[in-house]
Amino acid sequence: MSSGFDSRLSEQRVDEWLGLFREFLRILAARKKHQFNRRVSVGDLLTERTDNAADYGFGEGTTMYDNVLVRGDVRVGRNTWIGPGCILDGSGGDLEIGDWCSISAGAQIYTHHTVNRSISLGEKPIDCAPTTIGHGVYIGPNAIIQMGVTIGDRAIIGANSLVNRDIPPGAKAFGSPARIQTASSASSASSLPPLHTS
Repeated sequence: MSSGFDSRLSEQRVDEWLGLFREFLRILAARKKHQFNRRVSVGDLLTERTDNAADYGFGEGTTMYDNVLVRGDVRVGRNTWIGPGCILDGSGGDLEIGDWCSISAGAQIYTHHTVNRSISLGEKPIDCAPTTIGHGVYIGPNAIIQMGVTIGDRAIIGANSLVNRDIPPGAKAFGSPARIQTASSASSASSLPPLHTS
């Protein structure tokens, strides 16, 4: 069985090409650092975040890192920032994200889960439900939004939170599972997970 490697291409020639490619990446990395003062993965050296979002038909001004996983039917409004390492999973139904949202690094938003399918040894189907994120929503790093959840406009979801129920507009929700912070719980804000800063 062939490994797919062209034996006519010498190891020396491969090393030459690899050296040229690495030099090209170093030049791109220096340019990105000069332009944005950031170090990014190879995929983000070769693409632009606005182009990544536009390729999926997301709204004008929306940006998305190259390593974001997008599955199924995902719609995103205008001027939304989608950070590195996010999962936007619309494979179980519509996933809709509004305008002016911040979806922080590592956030995961789902429209399906396989719990019942797994524990029934495949006898039950995958559970699916649409998920909606309103306008002006902040989702902290590594937060998980489960299927079927609606997060209202201008809500704040804290870092590392598990959101398994609807969050009303303007609410602040933190924890696992996420709980809405009330005026009495605001006094204990120092014990809440930190919010992400760009």
